[in-house]
Amino acid sequence: MFTGIVEGTGTVRTADRRGDVLVVRVDVGGLFEGLPLGGSVAVNGCCLTAVDSDAEGFTVELTEETLRRTGFGERLRPGVRINLERPMKADGRFDGHVVQGHVDGIGRVLEMKSLGESAEIRIEVPEELERYLVEKGSVSVDGISLTAYDVRDRAFSVALIPYTLEITNLRDARPGDLVNLEADVIAKYVERLLAARGL
Repeated sequence: MFTGIVEGTGTVRTADRRGDVLVVRVDVGGLFEGLPLGGSVAVNGCCLTAVDSDAEGFTVELTEETLRRTGFGERLRPGVRINLERPMKADGRFDGHVVQGHVDGIGRVLEMKSLGESAEIRIEVPEELERYLVEKGSVSVDGISLTAYDVRDRAFSVALIPYTLEITNLRDARPGDLVNLEADVIAKYVERLLAARGL
């Protein structure tokens, strides 16, 4: 489990096809002491497994299913900055919100508005995810725990404080860019429970 509190960014060094798998090497630049072999890491909000790891970075393998459900097929190119978060420790402090690392859909940046030191970004969502977004509710955007507002017309906005712009890849966001979205899991459980009761 993750919390959406991004530890920093890494950079894609290589992204090569090996049969039906995309093999991606990520440089972390000393962000953390490497991942254990087989360890999990959230890459732009998607839980992936480190198949190779050292102090400088790690390698992950992405299947066609992962590429279909994320924006990775278009976005993972050498030089691209990506958000990284290690799983939460059992005795760790819980910040952000519950992020499973299971991407629900792909959003598209409609507008990136600079407000000086801060910024506002508006994101279009797939129709099937719109029902999970509520005013002032939690949403994961590329693995970042953010608060949605101005939820309407299959889109929502989030405010980005200077720290978020500094520590994440959203500082690079431009209209048309794809972002990985994960809805609040609590909303999905509530929907399921109500449906079971015929409500």
